[in-house]
Amino acid sequence: MRSLETAAANVVRFPGPRATPAASSDRAQKGLLDTVYTNGSLVVAADDRETKTMAARLQVFGFLNIAEVSMDGSARRLRPSETMDVSTARPWRLSRPSWDSADDCGELPPISA
Repeated sequence: MRSLETAAANVVRFPGPRATPAASSDRAQKGLLDTVYTNGSLVVAADDRETKTMAARLQVFGFLNIAEVSMDGSARRLRPSETMDVSTARPWRLSRPSWDSADDCGELPPISA
């Protein structure tokens, strides 16, 4: 009878599906988009750098609109070039993109809590 150590040394792991950083990032992006599209909008905390970075990438491809929320509750829509330098000064509001050009006027109504 072989010892337990010898049997353990002969175990070969067959490669299977592994969670890669790219795959988990894809799931996180999908989850963020699902949340925004289901709820209509999502407010991201000022210090949530990871979510803001992901949202900035999605905005570049046209999946999201991003607005910076000021202290008085008003929101200013940010361009993709403005979101690439992720700032932790103010929270952001993520919303579904509007496909109507008349809605793309820059100023957004205040957020009601």
